[in-house]
Amino acid sequence: MTNENAMDISQIMKYLPHRYPFLLVDRVLELVPGERVVAIKNITMNEPQFPGHFPNHPVMPGVLMIEALAQTAGLLAFRSSGMEVTANSVIYFVGIDGARFKRPVVPGDQLRMEATILRQTRGIWKFATKATVDGQLACEAELMCTLKELD
Repeated sequence: MTNENAMDISQIMKYLPHRYPFLLVDRVLELVPGERVVAIKNITMNEPQFPGHFPNHPVMPGVLMIEALAQTAGLLAFRSSGMEVTANSVIYFVGIDGARFKRPVVPGDQLRMEATILRQTRGIWKFATKATVDGQLACEAELMCTLKELD
């Protein structure tokens, strides 16, 4: 599927201030400003959380799945806002509702993340998000964020 709003990692890094080991979006497959985004995160054994979570059964922590969804939603917010992104642009995660975890995510999986804008009011964006692996729901939540320009 070709999408003029698809993004590779170098384009993602222009919008998100996160860097290794905390940049959790590898590619944007689709992005419709003002509406929705679809992105992926490839889960690999060499990620820093796996030696401790868990040594004999590596599982991606739920909090990192939520963070990956928040970063995905943040990309949609930046692209939808019309805000000029600078080195001082940040996106703050400000809320989460209804988080549910439905299946473990392990090395070798590809997390497909989707975020849809529910509303944007007084600088707060609210998104419906979900992450799937091979079509199976892994995680879902409503997330809120705000865009800021640091001094």
